[in-house]
Order: sequence, then structure tokens, then C-alpha cells
Amino acid sequence: MSTTQKVNLLNLDRVGMQRFFADIGEKSFRATQVLQWLHQHGLSEFDAMTNLSKSLRLRLGELAEINPPRVVLDQRAADGTRKWLLELDDGNCIETVFIPEDNRGTLCVSSQVGCALDCTFCATARQGFNRNLNVGEIIGQLWVANRALGSDAKGERVVTNVVLMGMGEPLLNFDNVVAATNLMMDDFAYGLSKRRVTLSTSGFIPALDRLAEVTDVSLAVSLHAPSDELRNQLVPLNRKYPIKDLLAACRRYVAGDRRKVTFEYVMLEGVNDSPEQARELVRLLRDTPAKVNLIPFNPFPDTRFRRSSQTAIDTFRQILVDAGLTTITRKTRGDDIDAACGQLAGKIADRTKRRLHRIQAVEALL
Repeated sequence: MSTTQKVNLLNLDRVGMQRFFADIGEKSFRATQVLQWLHQHGLSEFDAMTNLSKSLRLRLGELAEINPPRVVLDQRAADGTRKWLLELDDGNCIETVFIPEDNRGTLCVSSQVGCALDCTFCATARQGFNRNLNVGEIIGQLWVANRALGSDAKGERVVTNVVLMGMGEPLLNFDNVVAATNLMMDDFAYGLSKRRVTLSTSGFIPALDRLAEVTDVSLAVSLHAPSDELRNQLVPLNRKYPIKDLLAACRRYVAGDRRKVTFEYVMLEGVNDSPEQARELVRLLRDTPAKVNLIPFNPFPDTRFRRSSQTAIDTFRQILVDAGLTTITRKTRGDDIDAACGQLAGKIADRTKRRLHRIQAVEALL
């Protein structure tokens, strides 16, 4: 094994950690010990891993490192929401959000630097796309949050749920996302149940089918429209994977399980919030184990969309509820620090040149 480049142990799930220790001639149980030190105790120094021999600790210092994303900015909203701007080794920055509630603490994690899907109502999409996050950069967000937040009065961790709903499309970073979620659910790492780890996707169907073969994390789908015609405009990926095919894939994913798929629906004034569209959504989801999460649109600079009125949202929700669909309206959290759903932007070296093209288009109109 070369010693010229140290291995970041945050990049390794249990299998990877076992392989690392086997490669250096150590027993596999060392992987479990180090996983606990890293993820349950949040250690960043090998010297503090007291159940490892001194010689092994010295050797780890030569071969490996613990290198999480670096906190550039730590913001707190009036409602208790907390957002971190995290810098990566290449200078790109991602955003991670913690949302405290009475009975849970949810961490919203990013999976890519930017996003290539170009959904029209999302601030992340406007920033363009640079690259996938590696395992250490994904799980490192949880590592950083746990260190920053500590534990509650009972000694329990404050982060109880993780949602991959931050920057990026998780299924387009399949292997790294699966490895990171494995760590989230590993009893010797974070020990979260499959019901407390949720992956949100816009609907990349081949990867969704593959996901069902390797994990059973909870599933959320960014739907946002009851028809292909409208969803084609809001979520361009729909042109390749239309709603009918997406819903069939969702049913395959939860087949034999009592869980439901959460369908996320951003409420856009005059676009997708009419009573008839609510009834259309009821018909659409009739044969799918579903619950619906209505999300009041969170504005960002230069967007053409506006948030639906509270009356429109309430009317829409009541139609769904009356039809027997479990439906909640998500409370807007952290919008005063741009930490609400759809507002994450980070600092991205855009390889798609999307921002440049947008600027040029605007200048052509002046």
C-alpha cells in the first residue's frame, strides 16, 4: 500500500474499512473499533483511540487521515434551523441544513456539488453542476453536524433523521450514496433505522430499480405535477422517465413492504395548485402506496415562480385528505437564512456553464 497519499477513513463503509485493515495485515475487528471511534465518538485523531495499540495508532497516522468537510459558515435561523456552508478539498462548497422539531432532529444532506437536472423551481439547479460527492463528503456532513450539535439532556444524539434532499440528485451518485447510507444505518456507526434515512429522487428509474436490490432506505419522490405535460416543464427528467413509469418503479420499490412512498409537491401559484389539479393528483396516486408532502414554494433571486396562497394550499390539501391520501403541509423552516427547501445553492465551480448561459440570455434582452 502506498504511503504517498493517505486514505481518508471517512470514505470507507464497513466493507471498505475491513478491506483497509486486511490490506495492512490487521484483523477485521479493527474496522468495527475504528468505525465506532469515527462515527459514534466523532474523533479526528488516532491518538485518542485508546483500544488500539500504540503501534497501530502510529501506523494509522502514517497511512490514513480523518478529513471531513471544513465549516466555512455556520448560520442559525430564528426558528432554530441551522445551516452550514462546508468547503471541500477542491474549493467547492456545499450546504447542509439541520431542522429541529419537538420529537426529532432532521439533517438535510447534499449528494452532489450542484445539480445537473435543472428543475425550474430550485435554486441549486440554477447554480449548475460540478461533480459527485465522495462517501467522506456525504457522511462527513453528518459527522460535522453531530460534532457541532452534541447530544440532548438525556445524552441522545440530536440528529435522529437524515434526508438526502440537499444539493444534487442522489441516484446519479449511486455507489457513494449507498455506501454513505450504509454507514448511517450501521449499528457501529450511526445506527439509524431504514425509516429514519430517506432518499429523495426526481425519478432516475434504472437507478431506482437498482436501489431496491441493495438497500431499503425510505423513498421520497419529487413529483410536483399531476401530468406529464406540466412535469416536463418543471422537472425536465420527466421527458425521459414519465410519470406512469416512475410510479410503477415506486410500486416495485415498496413491494411487499407496508411503507409508503412520500411524494413531494412544491406549491406554485397558478402553476400546479388548482382544485382540479388536486383531483388529478388523487386519480394519479390511487394505485400507489403514497403519502403527499405539500411544500410551500421558497423564493430565491430571479425566480419567476411565486408561493401559492395559504388558502390554495389548504384547499388542495383538503381534497387529497378527503380522498384518503395521507397529506401534510411542510412548515417552512430556515427561509431567513436561505435554508428552506429548494433554496440551497452553495459555492460551485459550474462545469455546465449554466450560469454563464443565463447571464448571456439576460444581457441579450437589455
